[in-house]
Amino acid sequence: MGGAGGRAGFYVGLGLALASSAFIGGSFILKKKGLLRLCRRGRARAGQGGHAYLQEWLWWAGLLCMGVGEAANFAAYAFAPATLVTPLGALSVLVSAVLSSTFLNEQLNVHGKIGCILSILGSTVMVIHAPQEEEVSSLESMAEKLKDPGFIVFAVCVLVSSLLLIFVAGPRYGQSNVLVYVLVCSAIGSLSVSCVKGLGIALKELFSGKPVLKEPLGWVLLVCLVICISIQINYLNKALDIFNTSVVTPVYYVLFTTAVMMCSAILFKEWQHMVLDNIIGTISGFLTIVSGIFLLHAFRDMPFTPNLLPFFLQQGRADLHASWRSADRHQSCQHQPLLPSEDKGSRSAEEEEEEEGESM
Repeated sequence: MGGAGGRAGFYVGLGLALASSAFIGGSFILKKKGLLRLCRRGRARAGQGGHAYLQEWLWWAGLLCMGVGEAANFAAYAFAPATLVTPLGALSVLVSAVLSSTFLNEQLNVHGKIGCILSILGSTVMVIHAPQEEEVSSLESMAEKLKDPGFIVFAVCVLVSSLLLIFVAGPRYGQSNVLVYVLVCSAIGSLSVSCVKGLGIALKELFSGKPVLKEPLGWVLLVCLVICISIQINYLNKALDIFNTSVVTPVYYVLFTTAVMMCSAILFKEWQHMVLDNIIGTISGFLTIVSGIFLLHAFRDMPFTPNLLPFFLQQGRADLHASWRSADRHQSCQHQPLLPSEDKGSRSAEEEEEEEGESM
């Protein structure tokens, strides 16, 4: 890719990635507004099995926004490096948090505001230092990249580790460790992003008039993408069903983005032409986004406002800290299994026997 054409494609991909985050973040707000309107009317809620939201135009507007956002994100991979597009997906969380505090009257505490600022700063640093030269511009070059021994070793390692996590670690630790199912989603997700990148290149060639539909590689990438996305959705739903969302979301973002950046570095070699300063800047920007996402999610239920800051700077506020500790104990962000453990049941039975003995 030429210098001017490469820069133009980079900025097109950047704009599509930013637009994708805005549309996806706004789609959650529109859907939530539609569901709240139905709740005020006394209609059956979606969580109770109702489908009245299908008659609400706000919900359909949110679904349309999400479709536009996903399409823009898909197209962004055809123009910009995956190292840039994937981390910028965190901005949809930021957009959703800011709009929910404005239109849904949801509280955005100090930690959330600091997290938003850190996410913006990290994204800016990544845009400045991200690779601007694209190594793959046609299906022929994509096929050559897929034959690279380094990528073949990486893909085999991903598949073997995913099978071990699913069939060995999953039955033993899946209900108690959040990393098991999230690692499966992240590892398989790195391959799905590579498939999306290849399909985006195929669409570019299709629009330019090349006979892409006769190429078997495009169809192979499409089948692999469907399989990878199905696995991701399955195990991400399992993780969300077992653990708290405030734990799953930041962990999934960190692991998924790290896996995508590793796969991109091996397959597309987007880091090959980067100097040391840009490499350090890209990693620093990514870690800054991670810190912002962690603050935005991990402390979102903590009622901390600037008005409470003087209380924490004074001595003798033990009662306030004690109430916070009890609240944290009641609404912990740590993962909790859905079903009660057998130890708890045996312990309660032993306590009942001791109480009966004392009464005798």
